[in-house]
Amino acid sequence: MLHVKEIFRHACVPVDFEEVLVSSEASDRDLQNAIMAIRRNRVALKGNLETNHNLPPSHKSRNNILRTSLDLFANVIHCKSLPGVATRHRDIDILMVRENTEGEYSSLEHESVSGVVESLKIITKTKSLRIAEYAFQLAKEAGRKKVTAVHKANIMKLGDGLFLQCCKEVAGGYPDITFDSMIVDNTTMQLVSRPQQFDVMVMPNLYGNIVNNVCAGLVGGPGLVPGANYGRDYAVFETATRNTGKSIASKNIANPTAMLLASCMMLDHLKLHSYASVIRKAVLASLDDSKTHTPDIGGQGTTSEAVQSILKQIRGSAVNLAQG
Repeated sequence: MLHVKEIFRHACVPVDFEEVLVSSEASDRDLQNAIMAIRRNRVALKGNLETNHNLPPSHKSRNNILRTSLDLFANVIHCKSLPGVATRHRDIDILMVRENTEGEYSSLEHESVSGVVESLKIITKTKSLRIAEYAFQLAKEAGRKKVTAVHKANIMKLGDGLFLQCCKEVAGGYPDITFDSMIVDNTTMQLVSRPQQFDVMVMPNLYGNIVNNVCAGLVGGPGLVPGANYGRDYAVFETATRNTGKSIASKNIANPTAMLLASCMMLDHLKLHSYASVIRKAVLASLDDSKTHTPDIGGQGTTSEAVQSILKQIRGSAVNLAQG
């Protein structure tokens, strides 16, 4: 976050920050303070919070509570091949839309008898229609040609069958956009084999989490891809894959790209498009300099060096504007 504030300051972005500190072990009161701050400001830039699977079942994911409390129903990430980053596949450009508030993340589990646990997956028509409509409207606004619904309706005929039927229903209102569907296991194979076939993808919660991570890996990893969570009233921006990066914390080797690009998505949401454009162009231009690549993308550069390279690009664009 310090790097975002530094970049914003040099780019003269007209945004003030209200900082709220929340950790994965945060108390309910701390979490509610964060939620109240987001309700107050209507927008947030969020760091990643670990959900420790060793904690008791009564402990709910702080990420999940935040998303459901604010009804941030649409998780959107843009997986796009980046300049200067060597990957197996090129020309990837996929918009991923994940339903963010139900499915396997409903936190409804119980042990019916000793040794038998039931976990409930909730799929509703209302929320399935809502996320499908969001995906098709996004595709229309972005000039996209195809929407693919990811599902497992061959096995979960009622739950995923309902989701797929809702997607088909919404697709009927967008005759200019091609609609197709794909079973989730085949989707992962197709992504690593020929990702260029995908344009916009829409899927329930768990599949979205898995597919988002696969796509992020295809374009270079978690340090490169931004994400956004949209609701009717609020928006929260973060890195796409929600990796906590504990193993590289405080080592000055974390890739700042994903969080900086997430901040650009936030600026676009705030209608500060010119500032978003300047920062985004600077971030992407800096990736052309392999000397500042961090270890996650095969370099030996530090976080500080990457940020300084971005600042140099911003200062250069400011000079060009002044001369123009």
